[in-house]
Amino acid sequence: MCGIVGVTGNDNAVKILLEGLEKLEYRGYDSAGIYVNDQTGEDYLIKEKGRISELEKAVGPEVHGSTGIGHTRWATHGGVSVENAHPQYSQDHRFYLVHNGVIENFKELKSDYLTGTTFTSQTDTEVVVQLVDKFVNEGLSTKEAFVKTIGLLKGSSYGFLLMDSQNPDTLYVAKNKSPLLVGVGDNFNVVCSDALAMISSTHNFLELKDGEIVTITPDKVVIEDQSGNIINRDPFYVEMDSQDTDKGTYPYYMLKEIDEQPNVMRNLAQKYLSDNDMPNIDENLIKAIKESDHIHIVGAGTSYHAGLVGKALFEKLTNIPTDVHVASEYAYDEPLLSKKPFFIFLTQSGETADSREVLVNVNEQGYHSLTITNVQNSTLSREADFTLLLNAGPEISVASTKAYTAQIAVEAILAKAVGMAKGQIVADEFNVRQQLGLVATAMQAIIDEKDSIEELAKQYFVKADKAFYIGRGIDYFVSLEAALKLKEISYVHAEGFASGELKHGTIALIEEDTPVVGIITQHKTAGLTRSNLQETLSRGANILTIVSEDLAKSDDNIVIPTVDELLSPLVSVVPTQLIAYYTSLNKGLDVDRPRNLAKSVTVE
Repeated sequence: MCGIVGVTGNDNAVKILLEGLEKLEYRGYDSAGIYVNDQTGEDYLIKEKGRISELEKAVGPEVHGSTGIGHTRWATHGGVSVENAHPQYSQDHRFYLVHNGVIENFKELKSDYLTGTTFTSQTDTEVVVQLVDKFVNEGLSTKEAFVKTIGLLKGSSYGFLLMDSQNPDTLYVAKNKSPLLVGVGDNFNVVCSDALAMISSTHNFLELKDGEIVTITPDKVVIEDQSGNIINRDPFYVEMDSQDTDKGTYPYYMLKEIDEQPNVMRNLAQKYLSDNDMPNIDENLIKAIKESDHIHIVGAGTSYHAGLVGKALFEKLTNIPTDVHVASEYAYDEPLLSKKPFFIFLTQSGETADSREVLVNVNEQGYHSLTITNVQNSTLSREADFTLLLNAGPEISVASTKAYTAQIAVEAILAKAVGMAKGQIVADEFNVRQQLGLVATAMQAIIDEKDSIEELAKQYFVKADKAFYIGRGIDYFVSLEAALKLKEISYVHAEGFASGELKHGTIALIEEDTPVVGIITQHKTAGLTRSNLQETLSRGANILTIVSEDLAKSDDNIVIPTVDELLSPLVSVVPTQLIAYYTSLNKGLDVDRPRNLAKSVTVE
């Protein structure tokens, strides 16, 4: 949530900032702003509520400069208003600051240091920029004041980008538990909270670590630790085509990303599996998991749901007990651990704050860890022992689709590799490469029939105020993800339930025409789920079925191609993604940017 961009040394600063903010829209925001300076004393501050398009309208042709900062804000301290939008500035208009994160002791700082200061916002951010101004007026340099201010912050997560209008070609940067990168250009440099924002300007980025202070000019980037020691660090290259972030002919990113899933499956098979289905996985990673006595999968939201499917894969293929944890719960209530646990972190962005809190604890205890993520060099990737990349391409829509299926596919590949190393399975017993090819074909077949799924969405969900997905075993895990998709972008109150639990309370919620979707892909539970559907039908429910072809009956609504039962979630989830998409679309909602949600949750 929230996005930061900055540039110094480029006459196209305004364009770079606005385009960068547009690339960060996926993170979630409710206001935006930029500050630019032309180095001759002319500067401009423009802030607006709402979308980036509103900010662009407010930026007139006279606004220009070679250095500037920008921000998309998600309201935390103070409501949605122009005054609370970033950049925030000091009372003398010398300093301008953009900030991601939360300052926990801002009220105490305000009362202890700034009793005579005039404030224009209700934000915690303004306290920080006013402190910098106060300390400079007391005789410190800008950097010294910045460092002193940061030293006063307690228990806070932050990403800061500061400008001094009296020294306008210099950017000051600091971070703690909030992602920030420096992009290295040709006689200019940029700052961003996601490389995606600046990929049109450069592919070379410097990672920043917690507690570092960074001073950036057009021709130099100086990184210092908390003691003032200079740190030399080489940039890394981000392999991303700026065209990957465009919608092309699609009306929304979500539909584009649903349609990309067959190619994602094929790409993962090609990357991680040889032609004869031998996994191409780091042997040290396989050895670490093989020697563990318990696997712990940690995730949030959609990644947590992918972890539930992963549990089935790892226990079936490796015979290692596996548990799945909600990151925000685990971080503050660690379970009893065995002697040799192994931790797997599932995260699309690699920046999820709750998951990182768990990883920090895992590292302190010396346990081995793996991050499965879509973002190269992200925080969780850097801090875990091992990384497996999803290679799904940028996922812009808030509602995750291709990252979910990519996570499951990578889990399947890894589980096979470990299972083979342990002697639990032989190479041809579970041919993942072949199965992912079948999955890709099955996904495409469903996508090609999306018009019929749109009609079902109109019939069942557009006018509904609640809906339920049910299933058993691995189908129950998909039900949870299906319900999450529907609720997060269409605002229909949706829940996923283990179908056998209906009679233990949930069935009391069934009313006339309540949509109840049964997911049926497992032979041993197919009849049971059908029986549970009949229980809801007799109470007035409007039932809909998503069924594997080998289990289908003539009156089923959505029949999907049959694949290996362990990989069936990769196929059965696709119609539920399309149902959510078309429900939102036909309700006239913003599919990609649902209310109150952010793509990357970087605060706890």
